[in-house]
Amino acid sequence: MGSTGRRPPPLVADRRYPKKTARKAQPSGRKPRTRSGGGSGGGRRGGRTRRGNPLFRAISGLFRGLFRSLLGTAVRLALLGVFIIGCGVFYFQQQLPEMTALLDGRNRGSVTLLDRDGKVFAWRGEQFGGQITATTVAPALKNAVVATEDRRFYRHFGISPRGIAGAIRINLAEGRGPLSGNGGSTITQQTAKLLCLGVPYDSKTWKTEAAYEADCRRTTLGRKIKEALYAMAMEVKYTKDEILTIYLNRAYLGAGTRGFEAAAQRYFGKSANQVNVSEAAMLAGLLKAPTTYAPTNNLQRSRDRANLIIGLMQDQGYITPKQAAIAKANPAKLSEAAESRAGGYFADWVMGAGPDFLTRDTTEDVIIRTTFDARIQKAAEDALKEVFETKVKDGSKAEAAIIVMSADGAVRAMVGGRQTAVGGFNRATMALRQTGSSFKPFVYAAALDLGYTPNATVVDEPYTINVPGSGPYSPDNYDHKFRGRVTLTEALQHSLNIPAVKVSEAVGRENVRRIAHDFGLQADLAAGPALALGASESTLINMTGAYAGILNGGSSVTPYGLTELRLKGDDTPLMGQEGGMGERVISERAAQSLVYMMWRAVEAGTGHRAKLADRQVAGKTGTTSAARDAWFIGFSADYVAGVWMGYDDNTPLKGVTGGGLPAEIWHEAMVRVHEGVPPRPLPMLLPEEAPPPVAGEPGYPGQSAGPGTGGWGQQQPAQDNRDDGGNLAENILRSVLGAFGARN
Repeated sequence: MGSTGRRPPPLVADRRYPKKTARKAQPSGRKPRTRSGGGSGGGRRGGRTRRGNPLFRAISGLFRGLFRSLLGTAVRLALLGVFIIGCGVFYFQQQLPEMTALLDGRNRGSVTLLDRDGKVFAWRGEQFGGQITATTVAPALKNAVVATEDRRFYRHFGISPRGIAGAIRINLAEGRGPLSGNGGSTITQQTAKLLCLGVPYDSKTWKTEAAYEADCRRTTLGRKIKEALYAMAMEVKYTKDEILTIYLNRAYLGAGTRGFEAAAQRYFGKSANQVNVSEAAMLAGLLKAPTTYAPTNNLQRSRDRANLIIGLMQDQGYITPKQAAIAKANPAKLSEAAESRAGGYFADWVMGAGPDFLTRDTTEDVIIRTTFDARIQKAAEDALKEVFETKVKDGSKAEAAIIVMSADGAVRAMVGGRQTAVGGFNRATMALRQTGSSFKPFVYAAALDLGYTPNATVVDEPYTINVPGSGPYSPDNYDHKFRGRVTLTEALQHSLNIPAVKVSEAVGRENVRRIAHDFGLQADLAAGPALALGASESTLINMTGAYAGILNGGSSVTPYGLTELRLKGDDTPLMGQEGGMGERVISERAAQSLVYMMWRAVEAGTGHRAKLADRQVAGKTGTTSAARDAWFIGFSADYVAGVWMGYDDNTPLKGVTGGGLPAEIWHEAMVRVHEGVPPRPLPMLLPEEAPPPVAGEPGYPGQSAGPGTGGWGQQQPAQDNRDDGGNLAENILRSVLGAFGARN
C-alpha cells in the first residue's frame, strides 16, 4: 500500500460516560475563572485545594497518637489496678472470721470491785460490759455515732474519697503533713484499725499490749493502703450493721472501758440499750479523745462535746430541734459510783491481795467483793480536804494519808494522798515512816501484860544509858522538863519520853519488840533504847491495824479488804477473806487498861484536839525527830482510824505535831464517820485509886523504885543501867518485883 505520508490517528477508547453538557456562558463583562498557572500544563499543585499547614498537621497527628497511646496505657493500668485491688480485697475477705468472733478482742480481762453492800465502786483492767448489736442498741446512740464519725456510712463502700480529700486539705491548711491529724477514715476503716488489720497480738513481737496498740495506730502510706483494702474486704464480708456492731463493741471509751456497753455501765450505771439522747451524745463524743473527754476527768468538757454531737444529730435529721433543745437542757449525769470516783487507792491495794493471774494480769472477767464503805471513804476524803483548805497555807506540798477500819481489821476507807490517782503512790500502804510516840502504847502494853496497872509509877528525871558502840544515850522530853514521879497513865497522856524508855528497859526491849511484832509491826524494829520512842519505821495501815488489836481486846489483826473473789458468771468463789483477827497478843485486862490510858491521852493529854463531843475515843499522837512525820491514831468503840502527815522528801514539817493537824484531820474524819452511828462506850478498865506512897518505901519521891534496877525509880549510876535488855529473865524479874512505886 502506498503511504500518504501521514501517521494514522491514535486509537482512542470509547467514552465510558456521556459527555457533560457545556457550561453556560459567563455573563458579559466577566472573565472566565481559569486555573492558576495558565493552560493545561499548570501542574498538580494548581489542581488540588490546600488543606492546612503541613507542620500543624504533623504536630496534631503526633498528639493524637500520643493521647491514644496514653489512654490505652491508662486503661490497661486501671484494669491492672482493679485486678490487684480485687485480689487484695479477696485475700483479706478470706481471712476474716465470723462477725461474732470479733466482738470481744481484749487480750486482758477485767476486775469489777464491789463494796460491802455489793455495789460497784471501782473497775480495773479492760472492762467489757457484754455484747451489743447495732440493731438492739439505743437508736439515739447508733445515730449519734454515725452522725459524729461517718455521716455517709450507709452509702460508701468502705472508704470515702471525698472524706480523705477533705482531711488532706485540712491537714495541709493547718501546716501538717497530708497524713497527719485528720484521717478522713470511715467507720469501716476505724473498725479495721481496731482489728489491727487482722494482725493478732504476739508477746514475742511486742513487749506490751500498749506497744501493740501503738503500732496498730501508726499512720503511713503503706498502712493506709492496706487499711483501705481491709475495709473494703469487710464491706464484702459483713453487712453495714455487722460492721457497726463490731465498732460499737471494740471502741475504747476511757476509764478502762472497751465498747459502748461497758462505757454506759461505767459512766451512767445502765445498759447502752437504755441511754437517752444526751447520754448517747456524751458517749459518742468520747470517740475523738477518750481520756480528754471522759466525764470522770472533766464533766463540763464532756458535756460541751456532747452538745456539739447533739447539734450534728439535729443537722442530719436524726432528732428534731425540740428534742435537741430538751437534750441540751438536761445534760447527762454520772452514776453515783462514777461521780464519786471513790476508792482508787483502796482498789489498787485490794488488787494486790489476790494472785496476779486473777487480778493485775487476769485474762478473765473477775468480780471482787470487798470491805469498802463508800460513805466512810467520802467522810475521810472530805475531812482531809477541809483541813488542808482551811488550816494549811496555799501551795503546801505536805501530804497526808488516812486509814479507817473495823476492830477486826476490815478496812473501810483509804486515802493514800491528797490527789487520787490510779496506780499512784499510796502513802497509806507503801510509805515506811518513823512512828515516833505513836509507838509508845506497845511499850506500856508490855508492862500491863506483866500485871501492872495504869496507876503504877515511874520517875521522870534526867536519864542516861551507855550503849556499847554508841556511847551514852540520854533521852529528853519534848518540852525539856522533868515531872518527877508520874503514873503510867500520866506518862502516856503527856507523851513523856524518859518514862517510856525506862519502862521499856525495865520490862526488856525484846518483850516490847515481840509484842509490837505480834500486833503487826513487822518491819525491822530498832534494837537500841530508842525503840521505845518510835525510832522504827512502819506503814500507816500496819500501825492502824496494831491499834485495832488493842481495841478488840488484845488479839492480833491483819488488815484486809478482799472478802470474796469469783469469775464473772460463776457463783462459786475462787478465794475468800484473807486477814482479820488472829492470835491473842496481850491479855484482855491489859488491853482494856491500855484503852483507858489512851482515852486519857485524848481527854486531857496531847491528843485533846481529836476529842469527839458525843462519844468516848482513845488514841495517841506521834511526832518524829525534826518533825518529819506526824501521826494520830485512835479509835472509838466502832472504828479505828489512823492519820499520817509529812513530806514525801522527808522535809521537816513546820509547826506541826501529831497533836496538831493530824489530830484535827482525825477529828473531822471521825465526826463524819460516826454520823448516824449510836454512841457506845469504849471497852476500857478504869483502875482503882492507888494508895499514896509511904516514906522510906519504894515509890516514895526521892527513893529508888527497886534495888539496883535503875529503871523505873530515880536515876542510878549509868554503869548500873542495862544497855541492851540484859538477861531478859533476870531483868524482867528484878524490874517487875521492885521497879514500881505503886502497884494495885
